[in-house]
Amino acid sequence: MLDPEGSVEHQPASSFPKVLLIPLAMLLAIAALLLLALSATRQKEPDFYTFKVVNIRGKLVSLEKYRGSVSLVVNVASECGYTDSHYKALQQLQRDLGPYHFNVLAFPCNQFGQQEPDTNKEIESFARKTYGASFPMFSKITVSGAGAIPAFKYLIESTGEEPTWNFWKYLVDPNGKAVKVWDSTVSVEEIRPHVTELVRKIILKKKDEL
Repeated sequence: MLDPEGSVEHQPASSFPKVLLIPLAMLLAIAALLLLALSATRQKEPDFYTFKVVNIRGKLVSLEKYRGSVSLVVNVASECGYTDSHYKALQQLQRDLGPYHFNVLAFPCNQFGQQEPDTNKEIESFARKTYGASFPMFSKITVSGAGAIPAFKYLIESTGEEPTWNFWKYLVDPNGKAVKVWDSTVSVEEIRPHVTELVRKIILKKKDEL
């Protein structure tokens, strides 16, 4: 015989998990949303301004401070055949277009011909005293190969162009995207129109927003 009380005894046991279904489903939904948000954050594409570097005085700084302006990123050297012409022209470009909408960002490098052998202090003193360099300068780094700093790795990967000598020039737009690159043989005067055009767009955009 069936025990009529037996069926009654089983009802609470079978209904108990059902009580948990709704909060469990809510927890799963929240977890899924959190995972999506985390995934979106991780997948956010980096740009040049997302990196941190060390300046010529040894302080860690974020390149984020240059977002919204145009940057000409250059691996400089003090004893290269291109030093005099490039430093003079880079400073003139900085004077004409900077610092609110444009900056030369100079990264000393001793990789090519050992033509940047001095200390950061000596490099800065040379650039400031000899050429009146007023643009931002950073600590001596490696710009190509396995030892390249992440900011330069980004420039290389995004343009497909890796420095093979001193004074390579990467043009970075206000959003941190590398848009053009020129090697040592291309003078600053030749690239000036490209830089000026990007700066002009920033100024026009700001005027439209007023």
